[in-house]
Amino acid sequence: MLKGIAASAGIAIAKVYKLETPSFEIVKTEATPAEEVAKFNDALEKTKSDIEGIKERAAKRLAPEELAVFDAHLMMAGDPELASQIISMIENDKVNAEFATNEVANMMVAMFESMDNEYFKERAADVKDVTFRLKCNLLGLTIPDLSAINEDSVIIAHDLTPSDTAQLNEYAKGFATNIGGKTSHSAIMANSLEIPAVVGCSGVLDAASNGDTVILDALDGVVILNPTAEEIKEYEGKRAAYMEEKEALKVLKDAKSITTDGHEVELAGNIGTPDDVDGVLNNGGEGIGLYRTEFLYMHSDHFPTEDEQFEAYKAVLEGMGGRRVVVRTLDIGGDKKLPYFTFDPEMNPFLGYRAIRLCLDRKEIFRTQLRALIRASVYGRLCIMFPMIATVDEFRQGKAIFEEEREKLIAEGVKVADKIEVGMMVEIPAAAVNADNFAKEADFFSIGTNDLIQYSMAADRMNEKVSYLYQPYNPSILRLIKMTIDGAHKEGKWAGMCGAMAGEEYAVPVLLGLGLDEFSMSATQILKARKMVTNLSKKEMEGLAEEALKQATAEDVLALVKKAVE
Repeated sequence: MLKGIAASAGIAIAKVYKLETPSFEIVKTEATPAEEVAKFNDALEKTKSDIEGIKERAAKRLAPEELAVFDAHLMMAGDPELASQIISMIENDKVNAEFATNEVANMMVAMFESMDNEYFKERAADVKDVTFRLKCNLLGLTIPDLSAINEDSVIIAHDLTPSDTAQLNEYAKGFATNIGGKTSHSAIMANSLEIPAVVGCSGVLDAASNGDTVILDALDGVVILNPTAEEIKEYEGKRAAYMEEKEALKVLKDAKSITTDGHEVELAGNIGTPDDVDGVLNNGGEGIGLYRTEFLYMHSDHFPTEDEQFEAYKAVLEGMGGRRVVVRTLDIGGDKKLPYFTFDPEMNPFLGYRAIRLCLDRKEIFRTQLRALIRASVYGRLCIMFPMIATVDEFRQGKAIFEEEREKLIAEGVKVADKIEVGMMVEIPAAAVNADNFAKEADFFSIGTNDLIQYSMAADRMNEKVSYLYQPYNPSILRLIKMTIDGAHKEGKWAGMCGAMAGEEYAVPVLLGLGLDEFSMSATQILKARKMVTNLSKKEMEGLAEEALKQATAEDVLALVKKAVE
């Protein structure tokens, strides 16, 4: 039995699928050219076949624009220039095929990355991906293909990237990872996919073997490898009870989120793609509190065009039928990379060139996204928010670019909504402390607690060794949240929260008492939160929040809340 962090609720019992990316060292050897050329040609054909197979399986789940990356890889694998350079080196230098492939690949990557043209820079990532697969095939190594899993499985990995999770199909019943925290992106994706996940489970990859039976308890953060028959029976009962509770909550799907003393709040859902809209509606969501648009970029092999983005935003707005949709502008950097955009190395990427900082520097990327959003605004109730705002000047710059693009579209005769709210994420302590001034400029706030806690506690949210410092109930965090809400209300603006804290069982009462207007969370958490809200008194929770702010530690706050609500 191994202990980790319960990151996405549920229980799974299935076979282990170990996700291990091959590692190898390329060694130069003398070889017979004819044999090596034949080996190369065979490996190249297998590489093309592999990519075709992945594309075919992915087509069942991904939109045509998301499949474009596979077309780019097929084009690269079929590029006669790549093959001829490798064959030429094999024949002229009499070297082994994998060494020649590695040398040519490194040369092509360097060449593409040095070009000024953005399109050609983007091709470097394609070369890396295709030639890595080609080298694996030359060496007889297998690259895991999650989309090919065809039996119920629990994925065991060191970590899962967003692109890994995008490949998961209906046979992936959950996953456990060595690293990560409750707010890591693999955890966020698991919640979106509504599958159980245990992260920060140190040693799980080494302990597991392919084909082992595993119990994944993502309610208590436990992984049991090769369980006994009694343990399987016990957890089957626990899983049935959990599913029964989920089913019972469905009676609240169409209910309002109103406290016992008549105070109404909004319970919204967080999404990553237009496909997630149904999950929010099916779980009683009253809006979208966070649309993470970076996944539109991460699932592509190029910066999405204005029209590609417009179609995605239009689909979400139409799908929500007039309910509020809060769209976060591009938030990449930190651990969120793009295969076609090279970030310069940084000592502290989470504190570096990311989110609004990148957008204000690369304005052409920002303007394209804003134009697509403004065009889509006529199809629903759109709110736009900028991430990672630290200064009032940053917000003003972002708002000014928005206004410029809005005026341009109107001048072009494009119909746009009369009212588009423009707000900001509050995830940097400086923004929370200065909330009263920001509220004079922004139409609303959305508190991103995942980063707010990370930055306030100086604790990397991806590092399981300091995961104990993820303390949403710490009085210092609660005080920053109160400053933010009070600052918004002072100027007649609304304040929401889209971080993981918004859906936590014991956070809801305190946040209600602090005056939070909108709670946005994973779709699967909405009904549970509604049940809690409808059983609470706003007035009593105000008293509870007042007491919570006086406590010294997170443990003291948690004990206080548990006593009050239980």
